Amino acid sequence: MEEKPFQCSECDKTFAQKSNLNLHMRIHTGEKPFECPECDKTFTQKGNLDIHMSIHTGEKLYQCSDCGKDFRVKASLITHQRIHTGEKPYQCSECGNVFTSKSELSKHQRIHTGEKPYQCSECDKAFITKIRLDKHQRIHTGEKPFRCAHCDKAFTRRDHLVQHERVHTKETPFQCLTCKKDFLDKSSLIRHQRIHAGEKPHQCSECDKAFVRREHLIKHQRTHTGERPYQCSKCDKAFTQKSNLDSHQWVHIKKMP
Repeated sequence: MEEKPFQCSECDKTFAQKSNLNLHMRIHTGEKPFECPECDKTFTQKGNLDIHMSIHTGEKLYQCSDCGKDFRVKASLITHQRIHTGEKPYQCSECGNVFTSKSELSKHQRIHTGEKPYQCSECDKAFITKIRLDKHQRIHTGEKPFRCAHCDKAFTRRDHLVQHERVHTKETPFQCLTCKKDFLDKSSLIRHQRIHAGEKPHQCSECDKAFVRREHLIKHQRTHTGERPYQCSKCDKAFTQKSNLDSHQWVHIKKMP
């Protein structure tokens, strides 16, 4: 086994060469010393800056012979071609899963090591990949970069936008195989399928009743707690469910002159 005498003081990862340790440390320090002269982007490694610069020059030197897609660096072309060949040369020594690139294997292995090198600057949460950190940080910044083309709604995540747009397109791609009913999203289909399976995963801790959906359990538990969160604005009556409050408020509407 190759000796790795250089150890990271932040996450205990070790390296064979000090230069590799120095590069790795930039994950923790956030240092990005290589700046693009054309825009304000910065990079941890010169190689990444060189790849980025081709965006400005428009240079694409390597083309896939199967689909014609162009790439700026040869390594990206080689990794891409594995989509066509099905080759996955990088195998995880812990679980046997295989991957098309070494970077994908490295990300996967963090599941086994527990390493989470991407730390949120606003709270104590950390993440396996930078993409997951970027998604999380939108909670703090309030950024919603994914905007609906049909209305003024915007979302922090692309998958949430895709799900929302089905309201406009009327697309229902998830179908129940038992009754052929269609649904906007997979979670709604899963909840529905419990009707056919007889599955009731949400169990009341006070009695033996169980429910298909969590919101039904919450409503039921108010019979034990006595909680009545829906207060009438016209009188002192309160209700366990909003539908009961709505029905009650008609009493006040009818009394109006």
